[in-house]
Amino acid sequence: WLLFHERHLLSQSESNHHASCTSLYKKPFVESFEETPLLVAVLTYMGYGILTIFGYLRDFLRDWKFEKCHLAREREEQKDFVPLYQDFENFYTRNLYMRIRDNWNRPIHSVPGAKMDLVERVTPDYNWTFEHTGKVLKDVINMGSYNYLGFAENTGTCADAASECTVKYGVGVCSSRQETGNLDKHEELEKLVARFLGVESSMVFGMGFATNSMNIPALMGKGCLILSDELNHASLVLGARLSGATIRVFKHNNMQSLEKLLWDAVVHGQPRTHRPWKKILILVEGIYSMEGSIVRLPEIIALKKKYKAYLYLDEAHSIGALGPRGRGVVDYFGLDPCDIDIMMGTFTKSFGSAGGYIGGKKDLVDYLRLHSHSAVYATSMSPPITQQIITSMKCIMGEDGTTLGQERLCQLSENTTYFRRRLHEMGFIIYGNNDSPVVPLMLYMPAKIGAFGREMLKRNIGTVVVGFPATPIIESRARFCVSAAHTREMLDTALNAISEVGDLLQLKYSRKNRHGREGTDLFSYLESHQD
Repeated sequence: WLLFHERHLLSQSESNHHASCTSLYKKPFVESFEETPLLVAVLTYMGYGILTIFGYLRDFLRDWKFEKCHLAREREEQKDFVPLYQDFENFYTRNLYMRIRDNWNRPIHSVPGAKMDLVERVTPDYNWTFEHTGKVLKDVINMGSYNYLGFAENTGTCADAASECTVKYGVGVCSSRQETGNLDKHEELEKLVARFLGVESSMVFGMGFATNSMNIPALMGKGCLILSDELNHASLVLGARLSGATIRVFKHNNMQSLEKLLWDAVVHGQPRTHRPWKKILILVEGIYSMEGSIVRLPEIIALKKKYKAYLYLDEAHSIGALGPRGRGVVDYFGLDPCDIDIMMGTFTKSFGSAGGYIGGKKDLVDYLRLHSHSAVYATSMSPPITQQIITSMKCIMGEDGTTLGQERLCQLSENTTYFRRRLHEMGFIIYGNNDSPVVPLMLYMPAKIGAFGREMLKRNIGTVVVGFPATPIIESRARFCVSAAHTREMLDTALNAISEVGDLLQLKYSRKNRHGREGTDLFSYLESHQD
């Protein structure tokens, strides 16, 4: 009876937690992370196992000069020195990555808009080196760039404004903001960003990655605690490590895991001394670029307030791409920007430009102007880059006198919903939130990573494929980025090609409903093709 009573209380507390969390959301929050089918997982591990065995065999042949080694190696007369190259660490590069290297670093010969031109290249030595043929692949549908609102273009208002700015200011500033590199354009942009975000002040930086990696160390240090989502971007991870603060990781978007860490931090304090932490900072992203998931921001804000922590929100992928006004994940959930202590984002995606920003209270921004390495030592943002951001941001805000920005926001939302729904109906396993323009399609097996990218390019579709170590070993995927610049015809062409390649490579693993049928997965596919 006691056991039953305990389970009843536990179930009741969980239901109460679920009810309280549901009340924080003003609209349905739907995300999909379908479990990997067992057979697919087994075959994926077998595939990596076979590749590893053959990798060691080829390394043996290279050591005995039976096979030519293209990698840089130590000279024999320098063998007593500290080694520059660790052979074992490069094992994956030599024997797995090189087999499919042709899927990455493809040279682009045009603006990375809805369509792009690719420089054709061939390899005479199995992807160790490439040679350009002189030919160009025209009008490849671009499903890989982060051009969410279609502002990466060489015609139109943004391009014209950037050209005029280049004529007046030049391309480079050749100095940092604290010296002679502080332009009126920079100050204009910072005021505009602050208004766009709804915060007191903001500061812009020339590089998005450095906005995280150089500013987190300025805010955190020894005696501070950083609670980081396990799937945070490398720039956040690097910034946290450089800060010298203690780092603890919570499960992706898991509020129970985060609350447990917060509770332990408040109750127990620092290790050994048990003194209170100087600061507790929660690091999260708006949209996670490999999962397509959206942060559970209302719940995180509630926990942050409950445990008196600070919140650092990275809106690199969500700013401009989410929310009815394009103000990012805060706008998407209808929350108050003042509840986020540090708002970070980049201009490299929705704005078709480069750089990043930090927004928040004036005291915070004034502190960073003096203590951030990225502000003190880095060269200022290029003038035409700055103008591109100003023009595109005013367009989104409707301050250009047109409705173009709002039309692009609506178009992106429609394209995202349509593209995700069609892929679900086809029977693919796709990850992420229904409203996320980042759409990961699961490939799983290592051989299918290269095959998918090559087959899609044959059909004039440019895609991004991702595998281990950027993802878990059995969760290789293709990542599509939907843009407002994509027309319905382009999306249909891409979807037909994806479906065709999916049938060719047997990628339709989903067990969920597909065209009204249940249980359609790899097992039923194999059974139906036994003859």
